[in-house]
Amino acid sequence: MRACIIGASGFTGGELLRILLQHGGVEVACATSRKFKGEYVYRVHPNLRGFTNLKFVEPSLDAALKADVVFLALPHGESVKWVPQLYEHGLMTVDLAADFRLKDPNAYVEWYRWPQPHPYPDLLKRAVYGLPELHRDELPGAKLIASPGCTATASIMALAPLAKYGLLGPLPPVVDVKMGSSGAGAEGSVLDMHSHRTYVIRPYEPVHHRHAAEVEQELSRLAGREVKVAYTPHAVDVVRGILSTAHVFAEREVDEPTLWKAYRAMYGDSKFVRIMKDRLGLARYPNIKYVLGTNIVDVGFEVDSRLRRIVAFSAIDNLVRGAAGQAVQAFNVAAGFPEDQGLRYIPPHPI
Repeated sequence: MRACIIGASGFTGGELLRILLQHGGVEVACATSRKFKGEYVYRVHPNLRGFTNLKFVEPSLDAALKADVVFLALPHGESVKWVPQLYEHGLMTVDLAADFRLKDPNAYVEWYRWPQPHPYPDLLKRAVYGLPELHRDELPGAKLIASPGCTATASIMALAPLAKYGLLGPLPPVVDVKMGSSGAGAEGSVLDMHSHRTYVIRPYEPVHHRHAAEVEQELSRLAGREVKVAYTPHAVDVVRGILSTAHVFAEREVDEPTLWKAYRAMYGDSKFVRIMKDRLGLARYPNIKYVLGTNIVDVGFEVDSRLRRIVAFSAIDNLVRGAAGQAVQAFNVAAGFPEDQGLRYIPPHPI
């Protein structure tokens, strides 16, 4: 299949290129960038030198129409300008922005400060939330995939087994997320410059972070009832990686075998999820160090019987599993490729 990446000069676009150039079932037909049009891709993404001689082209519908699948790696609020046209022309579209993730049109006013509800509610209904472990049955043949947010992915994966198997208590889970600087994009704010980011563990948007909307949407669907989350992210002094730590206060005593059963039932057949709960070795719980550069999600848990508290963990690479890799994983399922094609990397160690 021929693929076009709209917005290919950012971190996520670069990861899409890295993955798709090694996919085997995909030819990268175009990579667009207004800022770098006419320039070789490898001059913006130096790691791709020797692997492609593609040049960036101006983003246009004509360029997209030469492809079979279009990956939109655009800022939030920009994809909504592209998707209706691409959908009308019958192109498979994978949107890595937030523009089609939330099913409620009014949620975009509340969480993304849009001036009015989403203008395409019918497309919201048709979009498949691109988290394959939760929506695998909906993905085959999908024409519009809304790829999840990075911190939302980590948090949902940690909590999904608890939601599905009735282990969430009545209180909102408290979710603490720690995020690397690449999550701010290739053109982040001044606070993401090295001089401000080094030696930092800094909360940002401590309440009403927009990814909480996705977490609540997906956990509510699994639990069969409304689930709210108390959600606070932190910027930390790493380039890549997300660690999500969620605290769940259960209604009843929960023991370790019950949690093993829930996590194995949820993820036992997954190609990308590893349950990290060990009494020995270097990695006893999830750690971003052992997932970097891959589409792997490491999940784990611990039980605090004194407080009836479950601590659920998840570690991902925000640019791969939190963005480009997950987008390709969902595309693979939708297009009929093996789910792990182009994504089966063993993490390097040490790093």
